[in-house]
Amino acid sequence: MKVVILDRDGVINVDSTNYIKSPEQWQPIPGSIEAISLLSNSGLAVYVATNQAGVGRGLFSLETLDAIHKKMHGAVQAAGGNITGVFFCPHHPIEGCDCRKPGIGLLLQIAAHFGGSLNDEPFVGDSVKDIQAAKRMGCRPVLVRTGNGEKTLHAMGEPIENYNNLLDFAKSITRDNPVSRDRSEN
Repeated sequence: MKVVILDRDGVINVDSTNYIKSPEQWQPIPGSIEAISLLSNSGLAVYVATNQAGVGRGLFSLETLDAIHKKMHGAVQAAGGNITGVFFCPHHPIEGCDCRKPGIGLLLQIAAHFGGSLNDEPFVGDSVKDIQAAKRMGCRPVLVRTGNGEKTLHAMGEPIENYNNLLDFAKSITRDNPVSRDRSEN
């Protein structure tokens, strides 16, 4: 495992049915920043793949979205971690773009940036769209029960790997990740 992909709203930060429209509204889910730090410090490239239809709906600008992401990056860096890249779909759902999850356009962009395959790499989400995108791309779909995750878990017609939250997932995979063990033995 070399990469982990995270959805943003409901996985990293508290979600809102009214959208996260400003840096002030962006609030991390308890433990999520620590989780990202743990993942990145174990040698994994951490990417974020997020639908941001609020831009396409005119609810906030690309500049505001950038400010929200700067706040997220800053919180992770303050915790000693790193997000390798944030990839987002700014389109309105009716535009029919290929980057909006459950499409795989964002994941293709991440694969190109990473320079490798995302097959069997974990994609952590809280919605059916995240799980569908992960499966379509050949990623390892992982569900967290934060955000919409509990509802998604009950809606799934099949068993799925799931965790209480991003920190539980991070602790599990860094414990099982050979890269993490090799670094801690040095």
